[in-house]
Amino acid sequence: MHRFMTYVKQNKWKAFATIILLGGLFFAFNTFKPGDQETPETRHRKLLSTIGHLLESEHYSPRKIDDVFSKDVFDAYLKTLDPEKNLFLQSDVDSLKTFATKIDDEIHGSPILFEPAADAIYERRAMEAKKIFDDVIQHPFNYNMDDSLRMDVDSIKYATTTKEKYKRWYQVIKYKALDRYVSLIEDREKHLAAKAINDTAKIKDTSKVVFVYKSDSVLEEEARASVKKTYTKRFSLLEKTFDKEKRFESFLNTITGLMDPHTDYLAPVEKRSFTEQMSGTFYGIGAQLTQDDNGVKIASIQPGGAAWKSGQLVVNDVIIKIAQGAEEPVDVSGYETTDAVKLIRGNLGTEVRLTVRKPDGTTKIVSLIREKIVLDEGFARSAIIQKGNDKYGYILLPDFYADFEREDGPRCSKDVAKEVEKLKAEKVKGIVIDVRYNGGGSLYEVVQMAGLFIDKGPIVQIRDKEGRSQVLADETPGILYDGPLVVMVNEFSASASEIFAGAIQDYNRGLIVGSTSTYGKGTVQRNISFGKPLDAMGIQTEYGSVKLTFQKFYRVTGSSTQKKGVKSDVVFPDDYELLKYREKDNPAALQWDEMEKAKFTPWTTSRELANIASAANKKILSDTANIRFKKNLEWITNQADRPISLEYHKYIKYKKELQAVAQQNESVLKLKEPMQIVALKADYDKFYNNPDKVKQERYQAWLKSIAKDLQISESSKLLGQFTHPTLIAKKG
Repeated sequence: MHRFMTYVKQNKWKAFATIILLGGLFFAFNTFKPGDQETPETRHRKLLSTIGHLLESEHYSPRKIDDVFSKDVFDAYLKTLDPEKNLFLQSDVDSLKTFATKIDDEIHGSPILFEPAADAIYERRAMEAKKIFDDVIQHPFNYNMDDSLRMDVDSIKYATTTKEKYKRWYQVIKYKALDRYVSLIEDREKHLAAKAINDTAKIKDTSKVVFVYKSDSVLEEEARASVKKTYTKRFSLLEKTFDKEKRFESFLNTITGLMDPHTDYLAPVEKRSFTEQMSGTFYGIGAQLTQDDNGVKIASIQPGGAAWKSGQLVVNDVIIKIAQGAEEPVDVSGYETTDAVKLIRGNLGTEVRLTVRKPDGTTKIVSLIREKIVLDEGFARSAIIQKGNDKYGYILLPDFYADFEREDGPRCSKDVAKEVEKLKAEKVKGIVIDVRYNGGGSLYEVVQMAGLFIDKGPIVQIRDKEGRSQVLADETPGILYDGPLVVMVNEFSASASEIFAGAIQDYNRGLIVGSTSTYGKGTVQRNISFGKPLDAMGIQTEYGSVKLTFQKFYRVTGSSTQKKGVKSDVVFPDDYELLKYREKDNPAALQWDEMEKAKFTPWTTSRELANIASAANKKILSDTANIRFKKNLEWITNQADRPISLEYHKYIKYKKELQAVAQQNESVLKLKEPMQIVALKADYDKFYNNPDKVKQERYQAWLKSIAKDLQISESSKLLGQFTHPTLIAKKG
């Protein structure tokens, strides 16, 4: 029996979601009263005061917006503008300190003075930095000097003089050029070695070994040219995309981020992008973009889409400008692909005009009407792991996506259910569900999805700032899949992924495998929109929205996942383990706590699961390669805080040592022999007879990537150790 929600249950959840949304809109509309002649300054003041009021009154655990908070905003925003401390001088920071305890007053309605003052200094110093770069990069570097570069920004102070700042830029650019120079030297040595082998073997046909010897001075010049090209593009991109409005948005996000890491201000375009990501649906032209030295260009065209139907666009067309209908076009030369995509996407039925440069050098303006596009490659998908005569199922779930605007919209719980049914038809002996790198999504969907693998019962608990709690449960009796189950996680599995993994673990329903713990995000957010809607569905609004933390969620055991995450039953070697990416590494993160345990009945196979996990962990901990991996990882992590020598021979020694250690660790994580991975019979056409040949290639490449994944291989081995395939489905 499929575990889809009943009509009553569906509408109950929709009502719950609607109450949250409408409450936010009511708050925002009451606060915002846009005028006809609104200036950027008055708009900014409205936004700042409204967001401040929202944070203080509605946030789950608001910090007091006072002088202490003001100082934190001051420090954090300067760090946002100058993260590497190579733009501002100490005198700039000192001149701004008069605002350090006044930002709270600005949030409460006083005229905004700090951000414009910091902004003016930023613009001046950014122009100076570009001039410094242009001056430094045109002269050869002396790699015999024994100087070094400190990479630990937290230990670096702002430069006190222009001369000191120049030296700092000089060292950074020299490091980039040295790294490229060493790489070019290494390439030359490899070519020389290959040529020597060919000469010794007297190979006549050397067409595949084309090699022109270049001197050290030529390679040094090429290295600088490469760095110049990279930085010129970076400066251009910053100038075009990190403008005054974007910097003010960063200022707002500095404030929201000091409440907690997941409370964000989303400008209108960013809000639309967030909604698209959640729903897997957007409105565009049906073309995939890529980027090379020529700029942003069309990589593939989706059959049936607006670009395809126009007949005016082809692969390798370079996009020069993008215009919204009759508006002035935006020059996207130097843009990143993601920034260009945001301009191309928009509201259903609206016009976008592309100015493209054709492969023959001519330019053309193409007018297109945006249509609905479904990002099916971001949806759940599955494959078969073939081990002799045994088959194991593998399901990848990139996000807990949901489109609640449409009854037939994509839902991850429905899609996973379909994949499970297809795997059952293939008679798999177990299923691996991969939520590594899955940052979460719909709270509603994760409850439905957990219900596919357990009988009815509580899945997660939520509590608001007033202490009111609610249990969200799977209410429909029955189970879709009752066989062996493994859930793969890592330190980037967050929010809904942690709810799912936590429920599977708490019910003793399967094994959680991966990094020591998941990310540790135990908070729930809602979008609160500002200003009038700009489209029929309210996806874009006049002033954007705030993604606000207003609840925390807890496992059925009563324990929060906040900061602690979900601990894996079996811990695999993980090259990100020691890097500070998790929630606990953010000083603004809310604290861990507990609430009352929910009433639920665990499954009876905890002993078998514990035995399988214990044996697997013992094997991993005693493996000499894994022991070496852990030591190497600690060594690599420690290098980040140490100065890097800019003397040629010392740098080569450091780089070779780093490469050797990294290669050792890579060999531990690399599967020696690829697994046999096959597409499901029901999906054969999608993988091998797809009308979109570029998409077909990506699907096939995905199968190949799975085949090389050591953690997927080890997860499938664990499935084979379940002695009673259906015992896990019996409740006590």
